[in-house]
Amino acid sequence: MSNGFLSQEEIDSLLNGSNDNNEGEINDGETSDIENATTEENDRVDLTDIEKDLLGEIGNISMGSASTALSTIIGQQVNITTPVVSVTTLRDLKDTFEVPNVALEVKYTSGIVGENLLVMKITDAAVIANLMMGGTGVVENVTTLSEIEESAVSEAMNQMIGSAATSMATMFAREVNISPPLSRIWDDLSSPVSDQLSEDEDIVQVSFSLTIGELVDSSIMQLLPMGTAKK
Repeated sequence: MSNGFLSQEEIDSLLNGSNDNNEGEINDGETSDIENATTEENDRVDLTDIEKDLLGEIGNISMGSASTALSTIIGQQVNITTPVVSVTTLRDLKDTFEVPNVALEVKYTSGIVGENLLVMKITDAAVIANLMMGGTGVVENVTTLSEIEESAVSEAMNQMIGSAATSMATMFAREVNISPPLSRIWDDLSSPVSDQLSEDEDIVQVSFSLTIGELVDSSIMQLLPMGTAKK
């Protein structure tokens, strides 16, 4: 993991500042204006700088744990850089995707409300699956995954997000649990990426550069509904 961890005092300061700036905006048991925001471009909901800093630091710590878990599984050094946080929609994001991809959808079952969508190039997923099955990680001309390979990648992502959830539970001082990930091969720009997220709703993209030894130099992203990110 690269540099840039905030101290606990700095995190507390950000949290306190965020609470002061947003006091009364979102209350438990109430439907927030953020979660009901319309999705036309002129109504685009954005994040404050403090919220972006907080989400970046949460991603920094939780994906650091996830990269350690992945490294243990595949026996290779895994590095994930400091994240970049932005607001977009799935429709806009699809225009930047190279297909095919592997999309893995994970729901939070306690501690946090919402879901988490991870998107990874299929060639990178094939490397991970190959390493998990005892291979060298060298793959060529991959356009799809076998059922066994897809299952292996899904398990790797399950371990990664499980570790990330444990880190978040420590940060939030509450239990955070996830559902088993649902994986799909996404190879058609006209088909939906997610069954849970509308293509026109505002979402938060947290992007990381991902390297696995000398085998992978790519990126991985987390996509969060705005309501989940704000919460």
